[in-house]
Amino acid sequence: MKYALYKQEQAQEIITLFNNTFSDSEGKEEGALIAKLVEDFLTLPTKDEDLYVFIAQDESERIVGSIIFSRLSFPNGENIFLLAPVAVATECHGQGVGQGLIKFGLATLKEKGVTVAITYGDINFYSKTGFAPISQDIIQAPLDLSYPEGWIAQSLNGEAFPHVVGKPTCLPAIDNPYYW
Repeated sequence: MKYALYKQEQAQEIITLFNNTFSDSEGKEEGALIAKLVEDFLTLPTKDEDLYVFIAQDESERIVGSIIFSRLSFPNGENIFLLAPVAVATECHGQGVGQGLIKFGLATLKEKGVTVAITYGDINFYSKTGFAPISQDIIQAPLDLSYPEGWIAQSLNGEAFPHVVGKPTCLPAIDNPYYW
């Protein structure tokens, strides 16, 4: 498996991957919504240092996984990124593609000085890559969470989570209560 940052010419293949993966697991409507989210991430004006899109390619260079990290902007400038969404081609589930891709992405962010990665999802899956529950008393979510137990994080610098004062803002693509 080859892991890398995506290239602009791969955008449509990534959007299709998210659409197909979420359609298979959650239904066509959800697939279309997540595909639109990914399209917005890839097309709305964003500073390069605020968005990282990683891909996993199989031996034939087909994209079989993709993850997106986007900056959460806090009043004090903490260097924290949100991992969402994540997709692995249905036929590749259970083969470690997602875990490998997340570990690759986290290592890259760590090299870039990111201190904390946060995601909002299934603790049973994300705990395999080092994520653990975190209280919003420590780091707030940008919008109200419909499932607060899914707010999970990991320190990338080996230190305890910083107590971050203030509510962050997220990139426009994911600044929608539906996703939270």
